[in-house]
Amino acid sequence: DKEKEKLVKIAQGMCAKAYCNYSKVTVGAALLCEDGTIVTGCNVENASYGLTICAERTAVVKAVSEGHRSFKAIAVASNMNDFTMPCGACRQFMAEFGKNLVVHAVAADGRVLTKRIDELLPFSFGAVDLPPK
Repeated sequence: DKEKEKLVKIAQGMCAKAYCNYSKVTVGAALLCEDGTIVTGCNVENASYGLTICAERTAVVKAVSEGHRSFKAIAVASNMNDFTMPCGACRQFMAEFGKNLVVHAVAADGRVLTKRIDELLPFSFGAVDLPPK
């Protein structure tokens, strides 16, 4: 569909903005908010690898900082040959905002694999897992 194609194209374009001096893996993300706004992100690496932030979390944090809380879909693209799947931390982070989020994982050649976040992380930790107040 046109919405998916648009997100994929934007995510692919965001790869050029990635700061990846160490792994050389460029990752771009395009997050579709419930109101139709598209918020972008790219990966930003750090010499202290644990401080690296993924494109998906960059986009979500940016969207939340702009007042968005509901998301419909995200496209994640990279320069890797296989589908660009969100890491476990990103899956958990995105699940916080809804288990029906659609994830379009994009390979460098343009192939797209589409899954819902609850398919990628079926047993995510959430507010219901916390003790009652």
